[in-house]
Amino acid sequence: MADLISIRASKDFSRVYNRGRSKANPVLVMYVLSNGKEYNRIGISVSKKVGKSVVRNRVKRLIKEAYRKYSGRIAKGYDLVLIARMQAKEMEYKDIEKWMADLLVRHKLVEKEGLK
Repeated sequence: MADLISIRASKDFSRVYNRGRSKANPVLVMYVLSNGKEYNRIGISVSKKVGKSVVRNRVKRLIKEAYRKYSGRIAKGYDLVLIARMQAKEMEYKDIEKWMADLLVRHKLVEKEGLK
């Protein structure tokens, strides 16, 4: 499996925010934009409002792991930006995974049957 390819540049985040389509649930907001490449890139944003750095980093790790689990089934050629909401800090991994799967299906990046 290939390494996780991250979106790091501010201009790339801005491009996805401004031109991408978004869907949200109580835990995560996901922006998706086609990138014209043969691979996906992921950007994760966790505001200081969510908590101190230990909490924010834990939330980022949980989101990355949930993405990694589904990465083989996600359609290729997209930039994804995930924004954690306040509720994410109280979630366990299985909850984050469930909410991410919900967003992936709603964005039609993965088939619902392909999530099990």
